[in-house]
Amino acid sequence: MNRFLLLSVSAIVMLGGSTWVAAQPGTNPLFRQEKVANYLPHMTWSEVEEALTRTDMVIIPVGSIEQHGKHLPLCTDICAATEISKLIAQKTDVLVAPAVAVGLSDHHMAFPGTITLSPETFEAVVFETAQSLIHHGFKKILIYNGHGGNNVSVANILQKINQTTPAVAVQLNGMAEPPWQLIESGALDGHAGVGETASMLYFTPGLVDMTKAENPVLTTSPKVEEVQKHLDEDPHLSRVISALGGRPESTGKQTSTRETTSNGVTTKRDLKSATAEQGREQAERFIEAAVKFIETWKTASNGGSR
Repeated sequence: MNRFLLLSVSAIVMLGGSTWVAAQPGTNPLFRQEKVANYLPHMTWSEVEEALTRTDMVIIPVGSIEQHGKHLPLCTDICAATEISKLIAQKTDVLVAPAVAVGLSDHHMAFPGTITLSPETFEAVVFETAQSLIHHGFKKILIYNGHGGNNVSVANILQKINQTTPAVAVQLNGMAEPPWQLIESGALDGHAGVGETASMLYFTPGLVDMTKAENPVLTTSPKVEEVQKHLDEDPHLSRVISALGGRPESTGKQTSTRETTSNGVTTKRDLKSATAEQGREQAERFIEAAVKFIETWKTASNGGSR
């Protein structure tokens, strides 16, 4: 074994403040992750059984596998959702379920690598995941949604859980600004923009390649432009713009990402201005608010305390 390989399989690598332990000689050289507390995929059944004596709360992260420009990985939405959920679980006694990685991403399908589900499939998978957790004794379900395209389906899932099971289910988003929406942003900054890039520089720095970050050329759909001309007459026409926006190419609305952005990024800011520190500040603000909510729910009589 050469010296470089020996070092690679025995070193402890620090990434973004998290300790990743390299494989020992004779074991899988690609495995780098150490066990994370309260993260259900890393736990044994007996550890979950013991945890259920302390808590009946679980977070289900959901997201997507879709293009995020040339500098961010396809897992951006689900990686961010999973990492922020795990960080929350280190500050309050709540478990984190396996992520439901693939979501509703039809409007990104013109970019290679994107994977999408139908709303029916996505809703069934998340709901049945919740059902399994409820079966084991979890009574408070928190869904953290890392992808805006899932919003309607997540609302449907929460309604179904609350209508058909003894559990209480809520969405964890909205406790504070999501970690990818930077307070100081004034210009348009959306998909794979400065805010989301800063978030990933903090959560998963090894997956971000800032040498490939390039600002996009943006195009507005003619259908959207026509409606925008009449917004002064009735601001409620913004609902029509929302209905038109971010739709698959097959609909003819000309608002898929391939039709509106040159490289899959939607921002008018400079991607190179994104920093891990920006991402950390926003993540910590959100985590603080989420932890406060969870701790209060634990003791609130109307939340069904144990």
